[in-house]
Amino acid sequence: MKKALTVLSLALLGQASAATITVWTHFGDSELAWLRTQAAQFKTKTGNTVNIVSVPFDQIPDKLIQSAPKGQGPDLVTTLPQDRLGQLAAAGVIEPMDKFITSKTDLDRTAVSAMTYGGKLFGLPMFAEAVAVVYNKKLVPSAPTTWNAFLAAAQKNTSSGRYGYLADLSNAYMQFGIVSAYGGYVFKNTAGTLNTKDVGLANAGADKASAFLNDLRYKYNLVPEGVDGGAAKSAFVDGRLAMFLTGPWDMGDIKKAGIDYGIMTFPTPPGASGKWSPFVGVQGTMLNAYSKNKAAAALFAKQISSSDAQVAFNKAGGRIPVSLSARTKLKADPVVVGFGKSISAGTPMPNVPQMGAVWGPWSNAIAQSVQKPGQNYSQILDKAVQEINSNIK
Repeated sequence: MKKALTVLSLALLGQASAATITVWTHFGDSELAWLRTQAAQFKTKTGNTVNIVSVPFDQIPDKLIQSAPKGQGPDLVTTLPQDRLGQLAAAGVIEPMDKFITSKTDLDRTAVSAMTYGGKLFGLPMFAEAVAVVYNKKLVPSAPTTWNAFLAAAQKNTSSGRYGYLADLSNAYMQFGIVSAYGGYVFKNTAGTLNTKDVGLANAGADKASAFLNDLRYKYNLVPEGVDGGAAKSAFVDGRLAMFLTGPWDMGDIKKAGIDYGIMTFPTPPGASGKWSPFVGVQGTMLNAYSKNKAAAALFAKQISSSDAQVAFNKAGGRIPVSLSARTKLKADPVVVGFGKSISAGTPMPNVPQMGAVWGPWSNAIAQSVQKPGQNYSQILDKAVQEINSNIK
């Protein structure tokens, strides 16, 4: 009898301590099914219930800011990109997660940096993306690792309706890796803190980067005028393009086309002071600062970011995991391996609200720099940075 009462007491204690956490997500289809499976496993392991609520991706930040202080928001959001991190942290609606995350050794350092704001980890990274060069092995059997080898391969494949290398040269996001290689930067990064008063998009390195992008069109004759990402992808899936700068989002169509492909980082451009380092976009799980179930919610966040969970998540939707051991388990997947290297070599896209003041002027400047040969890059970029600084104030 005493033993039965003890068992009953433990059961009641477990029920009393069990929590119900609410998770907002924009996931759909197979990724939503994966999240529901994770929730079921979490309940089995911990006794805690996960209530999953679908919210449109673009509505999550504003809804969280409005509802969290009223106690009406979720306990967790999975996932949001790092470019909303600064806004949410400044609004005080997301909780630093450092005290819940005892080890970050299995997480890609670039991804951790992307989710860090003001020296604190405000989001547990889940997956990331960055651009890389996808090449057709029929036309380029092995990845060229130097600029000279890259140029030779590109020029060899450029003739009569065929192209050696194509990219959207007017797209600032796509071309940041070049800017970074020459020493340009958006905001000066000092020990993880971004100085929004120090914009490096018009320094000497940024000028050289714009000149190189111009050279890709007018000196090396690789990228014709009017080529955007859509035109480049069309040429690649048709087998008319040897090398293509793109992201994981185009891999579905490339696979369907039956192209025998490889993925590599862009080589160090000529005269650059550093290696090519593209923008990295990271999405992570964020904890509501007003949650009454923070410990349980953080435990679920850790579970869905674990190595095995990320492998399953990749198989569900093809996202590139930020868990290094998950990438090792997926080493047979060329998309994970190729873009994983690009992510690790990359630079986190700034996660501060001031980034909103950058895109318009900077994008216009990059586009103008490749409109005709021999532009006044310094003048174009100086004007853009003046506009950026006036917008930031």
